[in-house]
Amino acid sequence: MKRTLALSLAALTLIGAAKAPATVDPARLSGITKTLASDDFEGRGPGTPGETKTIAYLIARFKALGLEPGGTAGSWIQKVPLIHTQLGDGTTELIAADGKRTALIRPGDLNLTTVGAAPRIDIAGAPLVFVGYGVTAPEAGWDDFKGVDLKGKVAVFLVNDPDFEAVAGEDAKGRFGDRRMTYYGRWTYKFDEAARRGAVAALIVHDTGGAGYGWSTVSANAGENYDIVRAADDKRIPLQGWIAHDVADRLFASAGQDLNALRKKARTAAFRPVELPLRFAASLPVKVDRIESANVIAKLTGKTRPNESVMFAAHWDAYGQGPAEAGGKTIRPGANDDALGVAGVLELARLFKAAPRTDRTLVFAAWTAEERGLLGSEYYATHPIYPLATNAANLTLDILQTAGPAKDVILVGAGNSTLDTLLTQAATAQGRTITPETFSERGLFYRADHFSVVRRGVPALQLMALGGAADMKVGGRAAGQAWLDAYMACYHKTCDAWDAGWDLTGAAQDVALFHAMGTQLAKAGTWPAWSATSEFAAERARSAAARE
Repeated sequence: MKRTLALSLAALTLIGAAKAPATVDPARLSGITKTLASDDFEGRGPGTPGETKTIAYLIARFKALGLEPGGTAGSWIQKVPLIHTQLGDGTTELIAADGKRTALIRPGDLNLTTVGAAPRIDIAGAPLVFVGYGVTAPEAGWDDFKGVDLKGKVAVFLVNDPDFEAVAGEDAKGRFGDRRMTYYGRWTYKFDEAARRGAVAALIVHDTGGAGYGWSTVSANAGENYDIVRAADDKRIPLQGWIAHDVADRLFASAGQDLNALRKKARTAAFRPVELPLRFAASLPVKVDRIESANVIAKLTGKTRPNESVMFAAHWDAYGQGPAEAGGKTIRPGANDDALGVAGVLELARLFKAAPRTDRTLVFAAWTAEERGLLGSEYYATHPIYPLATNAANLTLDILQTAGPAKDVILVGAGNSTLDTLLTQAATAQGRTITPETFSERGLFYRADHFSVVRRGVPALQLMALGGAADMKVGGRAAGQAWLDAYMACYHKTCDAWDAGWDLTGAAQDVALFHAMGTQLAKAGTWPAWSATSEFAAERARSAAARE
């Protein structure tokens, strides 16, 4: 007889009734974060001495808590082979129908990177094809490609989803969550789709509103990129990047096209790709380095359903050392992003170890290379140690607020799965309410490590304070906005540092939410489900037999 895939209300009410034998300790959260964000760890960059110290520290903490090694072959780690690429100086040009060449300057006109291992990229003159938003979504009745062959060509995309700017009466309106970004709006989806269709390069037209960040952000990597070492049949686009909005406008105009008019056409289901009378040429050297990094994984084996799992995760890496900022600081310590999240995972491990053993196996993961493109979790998702089909859920901590207790919880990705209901029950038990994220058009749900397993169908939920201003117990929403503004001023910078003045009682509340949810999820028979309209429901359905 099949066990139910949905969460029963009767079971959910147990959250409020059950009492944890211990509580999340703000002082422990602070102490762990202080250590990981200290100068001794050098910003925790993958492949650096800071990684060696971080891995040793995390293993020692898991051992001291009495957990079991959860990595490969009975170890505490999963090795993650990475490649690091850097494009050198070279030429990038547009070639008109009459043979006239126009140089495209990096990084002002366009910013390019590669995740391939070839020592050089040479594109002699590939046709440019405008593919609108580049979306193939059968569940939404949408196909931008219409069978057009992209082999050997350069695909030019618009950023975000077809209905990001759609108005009433247009075909796209409401098909992709209105302004809420779906997976189809993410640049990673577009690059993957271009690679799958055989394109030699992919360019996304930058738009600050649609991207959620300005040109300085998309060009900040200055031609540098990272990827996991992939199987030969895992296709990647040879050259990928962004083209500045005004440059794209001029490019299309030179080809006799009005990009604004094409934007409107791209919001219709009848849109077809447009091949431009232009070719793209590039000749660029590539410096390729190979790095061996590692995920740290611990577990508590389930007593009755050891092959079923619940995962708690955060990323251990930050940005290492970089150019000097204010005060001459070069180490970017990543205290909140995401040493505090790692501290939360360690606290969850402590609480679950102190409690009676659960039915399902509990997995505690600290990923590498999140800041390089979710790469540690992506490697795990392509080389899972615990079957993804019987992974009930992934719960990820990535940036928690440090200003004290809040009256609400910011929910990123509301409506995706029945995990929303479980979070609501846990928050209610704390006397808190749920507030949907404010910036749904920025696609935060697709920008943290849980997304690597989400793509493979695993229901997941993340707690990320960047989703909006919390309603603080002291100072209300205004205080929450003030905290958010101050934090964003330090995002990925040297000032994301541990502070003795932090009030981590609110962060402790959030970690406790995951403890309550995890307690319920660790019980046999509880299978969260994607909503019927989710992009990931079909992928989860393919493994349904494993959960019968």
